[in-house]
Amino acid sequence: MNDARLLGPAEVRGLAERLGIRPTKKLGQNFVHDPNTVRRIVKAAELGSDDVVVEVGPGLGSLTLALLPAVAAVHAVEIDPVLAAQLPATVAEFAPGLADRLTVTTADAVRVRAAELAGPVPTAIVANLPYNVGVPVLLHLLAELPGIRRGLVMVQAEVADRLAAPPGSKTYGVPSAKLAWFADARRAGPVPRAVFWPVPNVDSGLLAFTCRPAPSDVPRADVFAVVDAAFAQRRKALRSALAEWAGSPPAAEQALTTAGIDPLTRAERLGITDFARIAAARPA
Repeated sequence: MNDARLLGPAEVRGLAERLGIRPTKKLGQNFVHDPNTVRRIVKAAELGSDDVVVEVGPGLGSLTLALLPAVAAVHAVEIDPVLAAQLPATVAEFAPGLADRLTVTTADAVRVRAAELAGPVPTAIVANLPYNVGVPVLLHLLAELPGIRRGLVMVQAEVADRLAAPPGSKTYGVPSAKLAWFADARRAGPVPRAVFWPVPNVDSGLLAFTCRPAPSDVPRADVFAVVDAAFAQRRKALRSALAEWAGSPPAAEQALTTAGIDPLTRAERLGITDFARIAAARPA
């Protein structure tokens, strides 16, 4: 039977007690215990039955159990060895007909390599990302897994705002620009604090994204170096902010002029294709 029983508050607390688990702030652990929330996440992710999902930080398995009936396979990446060891047993108990769709990798998601994810190539990311490392994990996975087509992640609300922000907005910055290299992103709704155990002291939000080809042939590392330099001194005009990157203020001005960018513009006005043009124009 290709169905799954989902975890409610009693099951989540019972599992945690059995394992001697107390959620830790260090690992950014806040376990979802509301079945309606995980159903909503899976629906909002717009997954197909042929999708292969990477789930980061599955924890006790609340979202995993909701994902398994909807997709071909789930790669669960869990840093906590106790939780990683328990997850297959939880799936065998709550979704016995779907256990063969799950692969668990014990690893730090910000360092995991594609070669460590045995089995079918991932096509989607759906996860309740640890709040303390959400942005680096997402950017790392998008760089490491070129087969990703779409995703939906739950992060701190203000992080979701930053990741989805367009150029020119107050919250636009390094995360927004770098994510735009890989994908088009949008906010996909809030998540109430009460659906977590323990209840976090920050608001959460959903971020949906659709991947597309890289916007430039310039190496990504070169473009990201420009982004980092430009936003490191975001209050300054780019001529000054990029002086060290280019070698001098005149060299920065030359690169900006060659790229068709006003040297007095600030970083928050530029899109990722603008940063790529600047990277391509860097003086030899």
